[in-house]
Amino acid sequence: MRVITNELATKVGQQVHLEGWLHKKRLLGGLTFINLRDRGGIVQAVLKDKKEVDKLKGLQIGTVLALEGTLVSEERAPGGVELHDVTLEVLVPVTYEPPIELDKPLSHKPENLDTLFEHRAIGLRNLSEAKIFLIRSFLLRLIREFLYEHDFVEIQTPKLVANAAEGGAEVFKLDYFGKQASLAQSPQLYKQVMVGVFERVFEIGPAFRAEPSATTRHVSEVTMLDIEMAFIKDHDEVLNMLQDMLFFVLNKIWADKGEILNDLKATQPVLKDHFPRYSMSQIHELYGQANNQDMSNEVDLTPDEERWICEYAKTHDGCEAVFATDLPRSKMKFYHMAKDDRSAMSADLLFRGLELATVPVREHRYDQLVEQMKTAGIGVDDPAYKFYLQAFKHGLPMHGGCGFGIDRLVEKVIGLGNIKEAILFPRDINRLTP
Repeated sequence: MRVITNELATKVGQQVHLEGWLHKKRLLGGLTFINLRDRGGIVQAVLKDKKEVDKLKGLQIGTVLALEGTLVSEERAPGGVELHDVTLEVLVPVTYEPPIELDKPLSHKPENLDTLFEHRAIGLRNLSEAKIFLIRSFLLRLIREFLYEHDFVEIQTPKLVANAAEGGAEVFKLDYFGKQASLAQSPQLYKQVMVGVFERVFEIGPAFRAEPSATTRHVSEVTMLDIEMAFIKDHDEVLNMLQDMLFFVLNKIWADKGEILNDLKATQPVLKDHFPRYSMSQIHELYGQANNQDMSNEVDLTPDEERWICEYAKTHDGCEAVFATDLPRSKMKFYHMAKDDRSAMSADLLFRGLELATVPVREHRYDQLVEQMKTAGIGVDDPAYKFYLQAFKHGLPMHGGCGFGIDRLVEKVIGLGNIKEAILFPRDINRLTP
């Protein structure tokens, strides 16, 4: 029966059967050492018999093998064990030389990213590269764990839509059986409808943005966590839920996966259970004073301000996560609730210098929502909004939520330099394959 490499520690002295990929081969002192990779990791095997070694002649890394042998303790070997007296069977021979090396970390320098993504199908077999996506998978698992514990219901909403929730020109349009459709920018309208059913809902899925941006923080297809919660008393209730989720996830992943994170040279975040909160005008003022700049004409935070306030909060508040509150009303969407004539009941969650989420209270009053749609130039009679307004006509309580960038979270947890490095097969203005 096949044994997985992460089960080997309990099988020293036993005969075991392993199956996986040839990950590395080297000659040392007349012996042939090979590393076999499977979903559990790698194990080293020693081949002494020339007949077994000859089976590998002309074969390349990636060849699929079955190994039988006796497991012995060897502290110098990966995992502290080694396979001896090996019988080898070639299951799938590979004669093509791999385009990139798989037994050492791959370069993530900006000038090497195109090469990295071009050979993604093979490069992801690199152990360091795969660890990025093990961490990503575990982050998603922890997010779901937290939200299920807080009575959220997971939903799935359409990604082919008749109209863009965010409005504007940054949508991918396509023909849908003779009608014009768009790829969804977010599940915004649908998740608000669903709070009328379950009160608390979330979705983890793709969103599409036709932004002609070639930056380290933008891609055309992102993975978003969307949260919506009803019967809230105030904005703080929404902020606290997101704060508690991120605090739980980041602490738990370091407790459970610290070894992998250390292998990736990630640094443990400095956090408190209550994230500091600065109004956007406060941040402009603090940054302007510290850098001798006039920020009074800035509507949104600049990227430099986002980086600066996170460092400031880390030093002064002992926390790398910050809420920038009281976003200007000019920045709010038609479905946000206005706080007063100048600001919206909305905040940005910043972590390690990057915005992860915008966290507003929604406008739940039907008449006010219709008025805000008209002001935004959105036709309230448009059939695409009929179902959305129907939910409000028939009663939605005060609610709020966020759209939270999963790719950005992975990037910042690990300490990557570009959002694309946190995505299996990234899509940007230049890349549609692999």
